Amino acid sequence: MSREPLVLVGFAITNRAVCAQLTERGQPVVAADDAPDDQARRWAADLGVTLLEQPAPDSWPPLVADARAIVPTPGLPESHPSLAAAAAAGTPVISEFDLAQHWDERPTLAVTGTNGKTTVTLLAAAMLEASGIAVSVAGNTETPLVEAIRDDRPAAFVVEASSFRLAHSRCYRPVVGAWLNFAPDHLDVHASLHSYRAAKAALWSRVDHNSTSVVNRDDPVVLEHAPDRGRVITFGLTEGDFRVSQGALWAESEKLADIAELHRPHPHELGNCLAAAAVAMAGGANPDGVRTALLAWTGLPHRVVLVAEHAGVRFYDDSKATTPHAVCAAVRSVGRSVLIAGGRNKGLDLHPMAEAADGIASVVAIGEAAPEVQQVFAGLCPVATADSMAEAVSTAAEIARSGDAVLLSPGCASFDWYGSYAERGDHFSSLVREMIGGSP
Repeated sequence: MSREPLVLVGFAITNRAVCAQLTERGQPVVAADDAPDDQARRWAADLGVTLLEQPAPDSWPPLVADARAIVPTPGLPESHPSLAAAAAAGTPVISEFDLAQHWDERPTLAVTGTNGKTTVTLLAAAMLEASGIAVSVAGNTETPLVEAIRDDRPAAFVVEASSFRLAHSRCYRPVVGAWLNFAPDHLDVHASLHSYRAAKAALWSRVDHNSTSVVNRDDPVVLEHAPDRGRVITFGLTEGDFRVSQGALWAESEKLADIAELHRPHPHELGNCLAAAAVAMAGGANPDGVRTALLAWTGLPHRVVLVAEHAGVRFYDDSKATTPHAVCAAVRSVGRSVLIAGGRNKGLDLHPMAEAADGIASVVAIGEAAPEVQQVFAGLCPVATADSMAEAVSTAAEIARSGDAVLLSPGCASFDWYGSYAERGDHFSSLVREMIGGSP
């Protein structure tokens, strides 16, 4: 057993789980965090691990030079000095996925993409469970994969695979790998759009004859990276092995469900359903199990959720939409909208939101990115600004006419005003209900 330590860069949920597994296996560990909280300090103390707080940039070269490998916390910016030091020293950078695969031989089914990862991951897991296959959901969720493998029950794991984890994976090879879509995102973490794209493409970098790759036929970037090895399954709204045809979802010649039977028939939701079915059936799910899960699926919170309808105006919470790509999908789903957009930009060009301008009656710009949102829609539709969510809701409601939707689909992160997109969506929803409840 090597006595060279693994250096954990960042000590939040994932790396705490990594640390616990390593120390149980007798592996030496050093943890470092630029801004540790009291919980991180308690975890380190309980595990008997050294926690370096706010290490200076010049401390990284000697630290990583003596390491067996470093494990970055998901979301560590690529500009972080630990990564440059590791590259200079030739020290491997690995992910929790690499470690979990080394420790556990059960198969994983991985899902990546700019949008829809959580939906497809959870829906595919439901399809497998309905088919009698015990699975656990892990990865970019509340449960890291290194923690999920502690459970002996699952026969397989359905893994939400973020670019943050894939970018640093050196040997991880899922038996099924699905890439849903690609649009600019996370440029506050990745050094460039090219780097972000390469991180996503890493999902398929180690496919072999035992691998199944699930490819979105409708996305040109995904299609360009489709592997030429192993089994390839395609999905798309009009063409593909899994597709929409004759008002139904199909898996090749197998009809899975009529669209009229589904709770969420929006176009992007249909794509998610097809992708989930492709992943699940590649992992052993049967058509009956897939159909059962599809008919039961009501969607996830803060993703184009109808909050209320009043005086002919529908109010939708799509707070999870933190990219322009997601905003455009939401506008296409709900029709003519008064759009509430803005927040904290993640380093993205917001101008692609203008592609949805034909479906937008007016915009209410909020948060730090309000000036950018104004610029995007200048000359395309009226734009108002609001200094609070309460003002945004009241302004949007005043503008909206019968038949319109008031759509919170920010295209930005929530961290200027809120602690999470869920908190933002919950506040929007409560304000809508208060407003309607107080109306005559």
